[in-house]
Amino acid sequence: MIETGDFSFDNRLVSAEETEEDTGLERGLRPLSLSEYIGQDKVKENMAIYIEAAKRRESALDHVLLYGPPGLGKTTLSAIIAREMGVNLRITTGPAIERPGDLAAILTNLSPGDVLFIDEIHRLNRSVEEILYPALEDHAIDIIVGKGPSARSLRVDLPEFTLVGATTRAGQLSAPLRDRFGIVQRLELYTPEQLTDIIRRSAQILEIPCTTDGAMELARRSRGTPRIANRLLKRVRDFADVLGSGEITQQIANQALTRLEIDQLGLDSNDRRMLDMIIKGYGGGPVGLETLASALGEEAVTLEDVCEPFLMQLGFLSRTPRGRCATQLAYQHLGYPIQGTPVPDDGQLLLNDKI
Repeated sequence: MIETGDFSFDNRLVSAEETEEDTGLERGLRPLSLSEYIGQDKVKENMAIYIEAAKRRESALDHVLLYGPPGLGKTTLSAIIAREMGVNLRITTGPAIERPGDLAAILTNLSPGDVLFIDEIHRLNRSVEEILYPALEDHAIDIIVGKGPSARSLRVDLPEFTLVGATTRAGQLSAPLRDRFGIVQRLELYTPEQLTDIIRRSAQILEIPCTTDGAMELARRSRGTPRIANRLLKRVRDFADVLGSGEITQQIANQALTRLEIDQLGLDSNDRRMLDMIIKGYGGGPVGLETLASALGEEAVTLEDVCEPFLMQLGFLSRTPRGRCATQLAYQHLGYPIQGTPVPDDGQLLLNDKI
């Protein structure tokens, strides 16, 4: 069995989840219009048409659902939608709306045409969600006044508004809620070229000297996510100031990211330890998620939500009915001799017990 060392997913530089530091950083870097928004070309083109059509009809934009991995700009896009429509933006999250009364208070304070952005909308309470249905369709909500036999239903009309819902798990949305969104857009991971443009724009705003090669080096290791790219830019700036002339070059970026244990594909020490455990500790797999989590001293849900998605995107990890397996690509990347044969029934790679 291999040693796990200090295995922790807290404060990972390559985590796409938002931190308090990211909130302050992103606020000054977010684009303010569709023309400034880099990447997501299909989404931008479609949204530009929907917004223009709504403005010509002098009506509110249809309800919008944005889904995709975290850190791709769903909150930013919602702010741009409100700005392009010339209306106010109200931001909240699914977990923050605990009771139907909380939602009623938000909805009754909206002005005509306003955009209500609900992040993590898949985590809405079911009772709150049911109040939302008539608000989306009929622009009205039913409030129960009083208790017991004297209770009565009071219907409150609402101004026409636009709900923009964001989620990383579209499959967890209930069908009735999902069907009430007229516009559904998926945000894709960014290409290194798009991230290079984002990094150079951010560097210009933050007044950080950065060469094109330096920006590309950061982009290649940012997991296709702007939030990670901006975070790495800020960290590498420190190395450039101390170890170089203050300018982020390819050499400085490579040196800094190597010290931060982020490799050429964006894997950090936690990713590699997980793969190492599967390969060296369990012969490449299959190994159950609970067993793997116990061996690494982590929660199974943490591995499943934080580490596995990116490893599976790279083709380094596969799920089989018998557990998780490291693939030949993972062996190659970590420098282990390739072993194993394909399994006919599910097409996944099962590796030998010995290396």
